[in-house]
Amino acid sequence: MALWHYFLLLVSALVGGGLAIVGSDRYRTLLPRLLSFSGAYLLAIAALELIPEVFGTPAPGVGVWLLLGFFIQLILEGFSQGVEHGHVHAHQGVGYGFALRVMIGLGLHALLEGLPLGTGIGMSVDGHDHGEHLLYGIVLHKLPAAFALGLLLRGSGYGRRVIWTCLTVFGLLSPLGAVLGDLLSIDSVWRARILALVVGSFLHISTTILFEADGPNSHGISVRKFLIIVAGMGVAYLTAH
Repeated sequence: MALWHYFLLLVSALVGGGLAIVGSDRYRTLLPRLLSFSGAYLLAIAALELIPEVFGTPAPGVGVWLLLGFFIQLILEGFSQGVEHGHVHAHQGVGYGFALRVMIGLGLHALLEGLPLGTGIGMSVDGHDHGEHLLYGIVLHKLPAAFALGLLLRGSGYGRRVIWTCLTVFGLLSPLGAVLGDLLSIDSVWRARILALVVGSFLHISTTILFEADGPNSHGISVRKFLIIVAGMGVAYLTAH
């Protein structure tokens, strides 16, 4: 990974969370739209690039690892309160333990999703830079997740110092995962398993976002949200070909 890749991962978290701190009322209406676009983009790159790459590698049992990633994300969201897909369930007077619990769930997810970036998975296949598409998917996902994290911590009564600390840690964990992936000697079989784990997590997050596109009390989807989802998938398709 280039240095600017690490920088982009960090900045996406700081920008997303910073908007929640300095202008939550102004930008909060943009959160569902950005979530819909990022969820559609994640789902599309998973279907178009990451899943074919996982199952195109001679690694036994990668389907189990994909399912494991899906269920690990279920467990992590018990800690993170669903911040990954834009849920904001603020709690007043909960102390630092609540923030720590949220950061454990969100941080482990961020660390895991950074690992494939450092292992060199799919960085150049058939003339296409699949690694950068994975990077952009993570960045698009981190922006609204960081915004939701900022809203959650702010609504729960934490001060700016705590919020900025949590946002910085969240922003650094994906680059740290990439560094770990780069430092560890991982063979092609384990690379495929790690990527399958991350893809399973992406599938859970993206489908949850899209199922909740117009809110949990709506069984339909607005024309605007539908067009945003189509745009997200379209961008993923055009950049993948």
